[in-house]
Amino acid sequence: MKIRTVKDLDLNGKKVLIRVDFNVPLKAGEVTDATRINMALPTIKFILDQPGTSLIVMSHLGRPKGKKEAEFSLDPVARKFSELLDRDVIMAPDCVGEEVARLASSLLPGQILLLENVRFHKEETDNDPEFSKKLASLADVYVNDAFGTAHRAHASTEGVTRYLPSAAGLLIEKETAFFAPLLENPEKPFVAVIGGAKVSSKIGVLESLLRTCSTIVIGGGMSFTFLKVLGKSIGNSLFESEFLETAKNLLDKAEKAGVKILLPVDHIAAETFSEDAEAVPVDDVNVPDGMLGLDIGPKTLELIRAELKTAASIVWNGPMGVFEFAKFSQGTIAVAEMIAESKGITVVGGGDSVAAVNKFGYADRIDHVSTGGGASLEFLEGKVLPGIAALQYQE
Repeated sequence: MKIRTVKDLDLNGKKVLIRVDFNVPLKAGEVTDATRINMALPTIKFILDQPGTSLIVMSHLGRPKGKKEAEFSLDPVARKFSELLDRDVIMAPDCVGEEVARLASSLLPGQILLLENVRFHKEETDNDPEFSKKLASLADVYVNDAFGTAHRAHASTEGVTRYLPSAAGLLIEKETAFFAPLLENPEKPFVAVIGGAKVSSKIGVLESLLRTCSTIVIGGGMSFTFLKVLGKSIGNSLFESEFLETAKNLLDKAEKAGVKILLPVDHIAAETFSEDAEAVPVDDVNVPDGMLGLDIGPKTLELIRAELKTAASIVWNGPMGVFEFAKFSQGTIAVAEMIAESKGITVVGGGDSVAAVNKFGYADRIDHVSTGGGASLEFLEGKVLPGIAALQYQE
């Protein structure tokens, strides 16, 4: 996949419209985690370093469902953005309209205008052509650096590319540089660690990874659907009865493709799904009746360690247990540490696994921690991401 990047554009003296992902958590009108703003800064600084450029920034925040809602205003984000960038940021009253057009047209070189939440207009998620044109009319060129929304064909991610010279920002360039090889020609052995609660949400990823993986480690709640198919006792553990046949088919395909599937061989279980529940080690693949598996056990961790130790490429998507509960987080913490210690190429994608490496302090030791949960999943599934497809390089 070859995409046009911001480095390919002539930005001199241009007004640049950039789509970022400033969908950050807020509490009492303050940004509580500025990670997504910080991830956009390299591209923003690169643009502002070009002679005579001015910048118009757009993003969504939350799900206002096409209506102007004060709780989803980007006002608090503008303050944090200005602080982190150490430059003044002009806050627009909307993302389209006469006043916004006036503010955009009067921008001087070096100035920054932040548009109000694009999802205050339902035309954004409808990818309405007229709305896309209005956004595009504010600038000379367009840059998309919002990987987290690249899987959505919205006006601000895909629609505007029809009306302006367009390119990817440095963040999207980095995301594709790490994910694309995993689907095309990864360094081998290639080990995928896939966790989370449900098979249904990961089956597309598992099917796709069968093409390039050497080993797929399956943990978390989704593993019990596979264990049940294999005739193991899972007690009261979570499983999806409607996906039993799907799980069986995937195991059959893996065997034919010569891909090793590693499932839990022991567990940390409990009688109830509760943070206060007693953590009971189960030194067997079978979960006792009346109990449910909430984490992987030490024998499983040793098997995973052996696979990761020799891996040249690793991708991780989804926790190994209920890592939000301290008693059942040890499997996820141990896997995060193993991946951080790996000498291979390491990529972490997906909301919960990203949250885990951040929470436990391993993010800075991973080669790439993705900013997109749904987008990274769809990328791994081999799906076309509209926001990125629109930026593919054309001679």
